[in-house]
Amino acid sequence: MKTITEIAQRLVTLLNQQQFVQAYQELFNENAESIDPIYHDQPTLKRLTQLIEREEAFLSKTDIHSINVSEPLFAGNYVTINLSMTFTSAGQERKKIEELCVYKVEAGKIICQQFFISTN
Repeated sequence: MKTITEIAQRLVTLLNQQQFVQAYQELFNENAESIDPIYHDQPTLKRLTQLIEREEAFLSKTDIHSINVSEPLFAGNYVTINLSMTFTSAGQERKKIEELCVYKVEAGKIICQQFFISTN
């Protein structure tokens, strides 16, 4: 079973490499949930398969120009990173987002993620 430190370091590596789906597949529990303010119609999404489907849908219509992921910060079984990204989604203008990503880890897997997002 991976430690929270190992999970966080692997997560940072995969995000910096834009391997978002692989991060879900490797690091998340099957019953993981996601709280994401961008998706107003589904503020909480549950089940790993749904998280991956939503990520694949986002990536299929998005061109990522840059990404920067901070070193992780730990508090008990939580890990937080700061992620900034510039991207263009189909039919939209280029955007920059900055977000705090908070992950809860139990039994060697991420069981919950929550994003706090600032857009410019």
